[in-house]
Amino acid sequence: MIQNSVPYKEKSIVFIGFMGSGKTTIGEAVAKKLYRDFIDIDQTIESEYGLSVTEIFNQYGEEEFREREKALIKKYSLHRLKVISVGGGAFLQEEIRNTCLENCIVFFLDLSWDSWKDRLDILVESRPVLQGRSIDDIRELFYNRKGIYALHNSKLNTDDLNVEEVSQYVIDSLKTSWELYN
Repeated sequence: MIQNSVPYKEKSIVFIGFMGSGKTTIGEAVAKKLYRDFIDIDQTIESEYGLSVTEIFNQYGEEEFREREKALIKKYSLHRLKVISVGGGAFLQEEIRNTCLENCIVFFLDLSWDSWKDRLDILVESRPVLQGRSIDDIRELFYNRKGIYALHNSKLNTDDLNVEEVSQYVIDSLKTSWELYN
């Protein structure tokens, strides 16, 4: 399927950002408002393996997880009318970045370090990439990944915004772009 022939309004929407930035929560809200199917890549992989991401990392390794992640993102990015949340590390893979940017509308949910760090306690256990790292290591990882997330179609700083405000902003942005590009 050649995605470039897909009308802009029918392209799938992909949410990127650092782990814990709200990609799943916002993605679900946007999908509901647009009457689209929502796909969380991490949850899909967890369902396939019957294990949490942390357990998959521990039993099979990060490399196997990343390969499955890449395959699923490539598959779903070619579908029309989906809302997709990708893991915080997915965009580190150039092939995933290129696939998403070529075939979808990519939203970067940006969050400041200070706002994100308030969520750290609830994130560490479920995010294998954070486990065993010092706060300084995590801060470095946070800022290093911002450079990768800079490749997007739209960026929204979610500090001090609730789910309704962010999802409505995304939908308003989409409606404007649909009018411009159709």
